Amino acid sequence: MNHLDYYAAAQRPIETCVVGSGGFGRSFLAQGMRVPLMRARIAVDVEVSIAAAGFSALGVPSADIAICHTVEEAHQAWGNGKFIAAADLATVVNLPIDVVVEATGNPEAGARHSRMAIDARHHLVLVSKEVDSVIGPYLAHLARQRGKVVTPVDGDQPSLLIGLITWAQTLGFDIIAAGKSSEYDFVYDETAGTMTSEGKTIPLPGFAPHWTLGMRPVSDLARVRAEICAALPQRAVPDLCELLVVANATGFMPDRADLHAPIARIPEVPSFFGTTPEGGLLSRGNVLDVFHCLRRSDEASFAGGVFVIVRCEDQVTWELLAAKGHVISRDGQRAMLYLPRHLLGLEAATSVLDAAIHGRSSGAQSPQPRLDLIARATRRLSVGTLLAMGGHHHTIDGTAAELQPAAPLGAGNPAPFYLAANRHLVRDVEAGTVIAIDDIEIDPASTLLALRRQQDACFFGRKNMATGT
Repeated sequence: MNHLDYYAAAQRPIETCVVGSGGFGRSFLAQGMRVPLMRARIAVDVEVSIAAAGFSALGVPSADIAICHTVEEAHQAWGNGKFIAAADLATVVNLPIDVVVEATGNPEAGARHSRMAIDARHHLVLVSKEVDSVIGPYLAHLARQRGKVVTPVDGDQPSLLIGLITWAQTLGFDIIAAGKSSEYDFVYDETAGTMTSEGKTIPLPGFAPHWTLGMRPVSDLARVRAEICAALPQRAVPDLCELLVVANATGFMPDRADLHAPIARIPEVPSFFGTTPEGGLLSRGNVLDVFHCLRRSDEASFAGGVFVIVRCEDQVTWELLAAKGHVISRDGQRAMLYLPRHLLGLEAATSVLDAAIHGRSSGAQSPQPRLDLIARATRRLSVGTLLAMGGHHHTIDGTAAELQPAAPLGAGNPAPFYLAANRHLVRDVEAGTVIAIDDIEIDPASTLLALRRQQDACFFGRKNMATGT
C-alpha cells in the first residue's frame, strides 16, 4: 500500500492531544514533531511539569511552552501558537482537537478521559489497554453514535496483531494460531550456564540439553523449559490484557485461561503452535497465545512482535518459501508469518490518521465483549485486603490473572481485573476462588464502574445485567 496516497485526502494536519507523558506519550510527542500530517502540541499529565518537560526534552524553547491551569489560559495559548501542558484534560478538551490519545495506563482516570473525549466529539486513540479490557466495546459504541471512532493504536501489539490476522484472512490463509511474543526475551548464555530475562539472571547449569527442539514432543519440551526457568516470570497480566483486546476485535480466543506461553526459539514457534493431533500444544485452531522468545545474546530478538501461524496448503509453494527463509514447522505443515517489532508512539500516527481522515479504527469497527480478564486468589485473602496492583507486570499479590468468557456484572460474577485493582475486599476470598464483583468495595462515583454497567446493558441486556445470568 502507498501510504502517501492513502492519506492524501487530508486537508490539513491532524491536531492531537496526548494524555499521559510516560514512555508511550513521550515517544508519541517525539514522532509528532516529524509527522507532516499530524501535530502534537498538547500534552496532559497529572504532574503538569512532566508534560512540559516532555516538550523541553524535544527541543521546544521554554518561551513556546504554556503551562495552562484554566480553560481561558488554554484558549489563549492555542491562539498564540504555543505548545500546551496541562494537568487535566478538561482544561484543553474543548480546543479544536481532532484526536485525543489516552495513554495514562490508569483504569479509572483513563475511563474518565475517554468519556470526556467522546462527549467532546473527538476521535479517541485508546492506548490504555487496561481501560479497553473493561469497557472498550462500549466506548466504541458511544463514539459511533457521535460519528467518531475509538481505535487501538499502531505501535502496540493489539492493533498490529489485529492487522496481521485480518491481512492473513483477506489473503485466504487458514490461520491456526495468532499471538505475540512476551515483552522480555529469555537470553541463554551457554558458556556461563545462565538465563537472563527482565534484567534478572539465574544459573541454569542443566539447560543445555533443552536448547534445541529436535524431534522430541513439544509438550515435553515446553514443560521442561518452564520447570527449569520457574524462577523467571512466565505469565504477565498485560499479555493477557492485550490478547483480550484482540479477541474482542477478531473473535479469536485463547486455548486455556492462562495461555500456554511456551519458552521457544523463533524457528520453533510454528511447531509449538499446532494442534495436538499435529504434535503441537493446541486443542483447536483460531487460538490466541504468547511465547517467550528464547535466544542467545548474539541472536535477533522478536522485540514484542506479533505473529500468525498458517497452514502450508501447497507443498511446492511452501518449499519455495522455506528456501527463502520463512519459518516453517519441523513437519513442514505450518508457517509463522510475523512482524518482529512494535514501535510504541513512533508509529501511532497511522491510527491517528486513519481515525481523523478515514473515520476508521485500526481494530474492529464494532468490537464485542467476548472475554473478561479476571483475578483468581492463589491464597486466602482476608476482608479488608487492598488488592494493590504494582510493577510492570501489574501484579496483585495473592492472585493470578486469567481470561474467561465475558459476563455482566452481578452477584457472584467475576470482577474485571482492572476494576478490582487497588480496591479493598469486603469479605474473605478463599484460595482458588475468582474474585467477584461483590467481593470488592467500589466508590459508586467510579466512571469505570458506571461505563461497565452501561456496556453490560448495551451488550447483554438489562435483564441479564440485573440478574447476573
